Amino acid sequence: MKLETVGKNIIRVDGLAKVTGKATYPQDLYMDNMLYGKTLRSTKPHANIKVDTKKAEKIPGVIKILTYRDVPYNHHGVLFKDHEVFCAKKVRSIGDPIAFVVATCEKTATKALEEIEVEYEELEAVFDPIKAMDEKAPKVHDKSNIIYKYQLRRGDIEEGFKQCDVIVEEEYKTSMVDHAFLQPEAGIAYLENDTVVVCVSTQYPHFDQLEIAEALKIPLDKVKVINPAVGGAFGGREDITMQIHLALATRLIGRPVKAIYTRQESFVAHSKRHPMIMRYKTGANRAGRLIAMEATIVGDTGAYASWAINILRKSGVHATGPYEIPNVKVDSYAVYTNNPFAGAMRGFGATQVPIAHEQQMDILAERLNIDPIRFRLENCFKKGSTTATGQILEESIPLERTIKEVEKQMKKSVVGGV
Repeated sequence: MKLETVGKNIIRVDGLAKVTGKATYPQDLYMDNMLYGKTLRSTKPHANIKVDTKKAEKIPGVIKILTYRDVPYNHHGVLFKDHEVFCAKKVRSIGDPIAFVVATCEKTATKALEEIEVEYEELEAVFDPIKAMDEKAPKVHDKSNIIYKYQLRRGDIEEGFKQCDVIVEEEYKTSMVDHAFLQPEAGIAYLENDTVVVCVSTQYPHFDQLEIAEALKIPLDKVKVINPAVGGAFGGREDITMQIHLALATRLIGRPVKAIYTRQESFVAHSKRHPMIMRYKTGANRAGRLIAMEATIVGDTGAYASWAINILRKSGVHATGPYEIPNVKVDSYAVYTNNPFAGAMRGFGATQVPIAHEQQMDILAERLNIDPIRFRLENCFKKGSTTATGQILEESIPLERTIKEVEKQMKKSVVGGV
């Protein structure tokens, strides 16, 4: 097979425009008769709310202030429709959108935000996903906080641990991580005859189109999403942020509406990488063969589900790492809390679990007095290996070769004094 691109220097079609500064990002877009939008966001993690916009509406230059009353269908979400376009009666996390001010300039819109009166009746909140799993914990969405459970079983876990000469039990935690892409969210919406056009950097223009149409209760072909240059994403632009706000505003007012998030607002507006708590029990025999592994993984999805189901399923599937283990038991959970919501970020749950399974490998190797590289080579996937999910690996299994090459380079570095 002749490879057309692999191993070759290929010119990026957008490369020249980006390095010369000619690429057009949403923040660069301007239109005649344009208005500016700013979002009022919750300052409390869990509270019933009452909103009064009368004072802010009287400020000269304020055109309209949108709240949940203006939204035909006040829900959105990639898997579950658990987000509100604007919170109606309750906020579930700091940063939840409450209102959207549309004004003749950014300064006026910002001033109006300060004049909107929000009465908070604070509710007990839960920030620990383990505590959130308790039936008596505060409910984020008036039902169980456990939104998903994945189970993986292979072999006989109890019998497997009986055969182990060394067993390591540890708990590992990973933190919430922001994507911190270079370009914070920005966009503009306008009308093209009876079609709502939204220009925004996104990873899923087709999903955005669908969610905008559903929220506005208009036909799908009456929504157009244009994706200008994207200043980084890494999963953080897979969920709706300003798209529906802009589309609704321009449709109600009839003029172009633009919004630009500050870095601070970007931090609270889009999803994060799932923090995870991972309890591992891993056993091997004296010869250095892995025999059994049991893991419980709890993912904190924050106040909204986003892609939690996919991510915690991936975490469960990859919990064993790239190792053959005949006896496996994995339970992974996605759990609501009142923290900022978590969603897609490069690796979809497969990036957190190596923190756990690789440290388990090191500890086991140390307890068995086996070189950690040799220990991994003894247990790693090879051609013909069977994964914990029952998949037989028949091709593209470069791990053994990779480990040996790393070992080779490490030895060179030691010899060279690096």
